[in-house]
Amino acid sequence: MWRGLWTLAAQAARGPRRLCTRRSSGAAAPGSGATIFALSSGQGRCGIAVIRTSGPSSGHALRILTAARDLPPARHASLRLLSDPCSGEPLDRALVLWFPGPRSFTGEDCVEFHVHGGPAVVSGVLQALGELQPWVRCLVLPMGLGGDQGASDWDLPAGSVPGLRPAEAGEFTRRAFANGKLNLTEVEGLADLIHAETEAQRRQALRQLDGELGHLCRGWAETLTKALAHVEAYIDFGEDDNLEEGVLEQADIEVRALEVALGAHLRDARRGQRLRSGAHVVVTGPPNAGKSSLVNLLSRKPVSIVSPEPGTTRDVLETPVDLAGFPVLLSDTAGLREGVGPVEQEGVRRARERLEQADLILAMLDASDLASPSSCNFLATVVASVGARSPSDSSQRLLLVLNKSDLLSPEGPGPRPDLPPHLLLSCLTGEGLDGLLEALRKELAAVCGDPSTGSPLLTRARHQHHLQGCLDALSHYKPSKDLALAAEALRVARGHLTRLTGGGGTEEILDIIFRDFCVGK
Repeated sequence: MWRGLWTLAAQAARGPRRLCTRRSSGAAAPGSGATIFALSSGQGRCGIAVIRTSGPSSGHALRILTAARDLPPARHASLRLLSDPCSGEPLDRALVLWFPGPRSFTGEDCVEFHVHGGPAVVSGVLQALGELQPWVRCLVLPMGLGGDQGASDWDLPAGSVPGLRPAEAGEFTRRAFANGKLNLTEVEGLADLIHAETEAQRRQALRQLDGELGHLCRGWAETLTKALAHVEAYIDFGEDDNLEEGVLEQADIEVRALEVALGAHLRDARRGQRLRSGAHVVVTGPPNAGKSSLVNLLSRKPVSIVSPEPGTTRDVLETPVDLAGFPVLLSDTAGLREGVGPVEQEGVRRARERLEQADLILAMLDASDLASPSSCNFLATVVASVGARSPSDSSQRLLLVLNKSDLLSPEGPGPRPDLPPHLLLSCLTGEGLDGLLEALRKELAAVCGDPSTGSPLLTRARHQHHLQGCLDALSHYKPSKDLALAAEALRVARGHLTRLTGGGGTEEILDIIFRDFCVGK
């Protein structure tokens, strides 16, 4: 039933089924200035469903559905009976909120109907809104609209009602952007907040929605604007004595400082993208080290088959999980050994391929079998090679986990002076799991960035593209050689920062961003 609600509303917008007569109208086609409506809350049976409208006819629609002469107080919830505009049949008793523009989410007149969340109620209200067309003249006026309440009370022609149409996906937010209520980075932050599944994603999205990345970029753009003004003033009035001394030198100092800041943010660009889309964590080790048991323990569901038989896992099994508040794509891989058959050999090849793509490697060994050839070979090839890289050489990080600690003596594993720093864990009893989760939290904060502190993260490839373009343009800023070329370099660099926050963006880019929103947002 819920899947058909939007179709029902669209059919109602194309033409009502009740007995009505049509009258011609010079109303414009849906587009600029149109009033839109949509179900904004999630679909499905619920206690309360929220239906919202935005546009110049929102107030008229509210008065018609509530059969009221006056609008309710702005930004205050009011209990009203909603009635069908043609038959006058009661639809629901609902809370309504009136948000006159420009003090609303979209910057336009907006209305919210908080109705009971049953499918019949929601479909009835959506259909009633869809019937509010400019060419509709209803033969049955709403309850309470007769006698002494003439058309002059509504500022509308006698019997006619304002037109509304169903909103497109993301159209409410797009109107907020068009009316200057949100810049493009804030729009992206809102989209990320709606899709956030972990605490870290929520914190990062809120920071971006609050405008931190936009404020940072605007500050950089103001620095370039000031430097450009100084360079152009020197070009125009360099021979006069009216310019202060050191104008070009000051501009050069500010531009070079900006280059350093841009470089630092670009070096951290991958962290923000990992935070948005998820870090890749690969569990690897020799056969029977407990890799599948750990994957099941971390994901809290039976993702992998666990068996004492070596070589049970022969393919890469992946599952998205929330680890310590960070989004992670967790991969279980085949045990690393010389395969005894072509299928297991292919599984080992895929496991090694995933290791190259990992952001964080969980290297697992059997704590009771550290002296075995497979454990020694794994320590020498995988653990030692990743641990030998400095953080500046590779973004890969590694945690060594010694599983099956429940099989050890109270003294712990035997003395191994060559054993790197490690964590003890028992997947059977759960002992050591809290320490592992804390270690994972610290590693993932380094891989994805900590959204609670530091500068705003670059969460999209578009951000990185424009900052890289800005930095590339500034590399051509050489006022000592040619002032005109230096000024052009500043203009190009400033243009990249402006487009990052939504200025001068093309329609194609905006379409890609707004299509990620659901209908009603």
